[in-house]
Amino acid sequence: MSTPYVVRVAEDPADREACFAVRKEVFVGEQGVPEDLEYDAYDARAVHVLAVREDGVPLGTGRLLQGEAAVAQTGGDPSVGSLGRLAVAGPARGLGVGAALVRALEDAARARGLTAVDLHAQTHARGFYERLGYEPYGPEYLEAGIPHQGMRRSI
Repeated sequence: MSTPYVVRVAEDPADREACFAVRKEVFVGEQGVPEDLEYDAYDARAVHVLAVREDGVPLGTGRLLQGEAAVAQTGGDPSVGSLGRLAVAGPARGLGVGAALVRALEDAARARGLTAVDLHAQTHARGFYERLGYEPYGPEYLEAGIPHQGMRRSI
């Protein structure tokens, strides 16, 4: 059974707070990422997307960095955006929310003239991103104490 939801760009402060609440639940609460690592200066300039249930309950979020904010994440190519902070609340997993968030971020990247999207996938999620067309590159590495893999998709 699916739960009706919409994915939209987080435009107002309430949407942004909902994004941060999902990230806190998933990354800080479930995965033990220190809160001071989870939030950074890029949050203010990033494009955030939010998945919400019909009744307004937030289900997931993700962000897109571009330009100078993304350069350190993408190997210096200004035409590549950086997808990150993708988080889906536990009860919403398996409903297609994660894929819908990724596609919304890719749409936002395309609308901004970007030609590819780069991401740092937790290695347990590598198959998820591969199914969405992302290709791994480089060696695995630790980020916030969690194994990650660089991945990229042309859009």
